[in-house]
Amino acid sequence: MLQTNEKNIVEFLLQCQPGQPRTRGNWEVDHQGNPFLLPSIGGITLNVQVGDSAFGWAGDHVEPGVSCTADTHKPYEHPNVGLQIYSCVGNRATVTSGEAKGAEGVVIGHHGGSEHLIVDFPREAKENLTYSDTIMIRAKGQGLKLIDYPDITLFNLDPELLKILKIRELEGGALEVPVTTMVPAVCMGSGVGSAHVAKGDYDIVTSDQETVKEYGIDRIRFGDIVALQDHDNRFGRAYRKGAITIGVVVHSDCLEAGHGPGVTTIMTSAVPIIKPVLDPHANLADILKIGTVLKM
Repeated sequence: MLQTNEKNIVEFLLQCQPGQPRTRGNWEVDHQGNPFLLPSIGGITLNVQVGDSAFGWAGDHVEPGVSCTADTHKPYEHPNVGLQIYSCVGNRATVTSGEAKGAEGVVIGHHGGSEHLIVDFPREAKENLTYSDTIMIRAKGQGLKLIDYPDITLFNLDPELLKILKIRELEGGALEVPVTTMVPAVCMGSGVGSAHVAKGDYDIVTSDQETVKEYGIDRIRFGDIVALQDHDNRFGRAYRKGAITIGVVVHSDCLEAGHGPGVTTIMTSAVPIIKPVLDPHANLADILKIGTVLKM
């Protein structure tokens, strides 16, 4: 079993509510120069959930499940900044008001720009939610460390989720991590250069169809755990040869240039001691029995 500092991790209760779907209210333009008006970020998204394909939707930057905020009017200020930074992938969420009171969900990640926390809830719970309902997040995970692997940095990862990711210790001090997809460094776009990865995401660019097909990027699902090759996320998002970053896909494919499925970072190393291995079931729906798996 991986040794961590879990006993020293601070655990908060954080309060938020669903955020209304957002739009710029005008035409947007895709990477081919075509204008479009389509659903995008935010909302209680009834028919999109973890485990669904991140491709094929009549939308742009679509967020599955429930997009949550602590203050929809001040996304870059307190208390929403705290909600975004302290909430981690795998944290439990509970509705504490309204007809959906008592429903439980799971945090799947953060979406930068919209500054939304994305939470998966069963369809029945979503049908009963309103935009004034209160959701409490049991937030823990920031500051989590692997005691025997100081060259690997963790972000945005619930300790309980870490325990069930089927990570295997290899000889020579490396960790084997199951992922659905190996993403080449050249495909990483919007979000590169951010100062840190404790909130937000960055996008797998999908404008080059040949590369998308070559690496199977078009098979990515919401909740997929993916490997970003030659990317170091320790102190921001940057290219570094030999580095590996592991993340979770949190929003859909995009039409705008420089964008595509968004990835929230959970693990990174500047040296090649994270060894990703392909596993089609390395998805939060399969691991946590939520989303499409719960529906089956």
